[in-house]
Amino acid sequence: MNRRWIKILALLMSLAPVVGQAVSVRAQLDDNGLQRVKIVAGSYFFQPEHIIVKVGVPVVLEVDTEAGVIPHSLVIWSPRMGIDVNERLGTTSIIRFTPRATGRTPFYCKEKLMFFRSHQERGMAGVLEVVE
Repeated sequence: MNRRWIKILALLMSLAPVVGQAVSVRAQLDDNGLQRVKIVAGSYFFQPEHIIVKVGVPVVLEVDTEAGVIPHSLVIWSPRMGIDVNERLGTTSIIRFTPRATGRTPFYCKEKLMFFRSHQERGMAGVLEVVE
């Protein structure tokens, strides 16, 4: 193996830990005391994939769905945290809830076409983390 290929391989290996990492976003508190997070939903992804919010403070998720013919949804369900979201997403969807307990819970798209993997199985999922 020549030196050029060794350098390229070393560069790729140094980038490997970054490639698979989820993007984390901490909710921003607005002037009305609401935690706000903007999410983009698209062809089998949510961005960000990891959302961090504070317990006991109302949350507003603004979900912008990329143009396309495939319908998407957002499900966040944790009875312990007092969260029960099951929304069909439009072009822009506003979702509100107030987490009652700390912890982590998944969020995902529940849509599935017959005989195909679900959107969640194809990577349209993330984690909501509720902290003190």
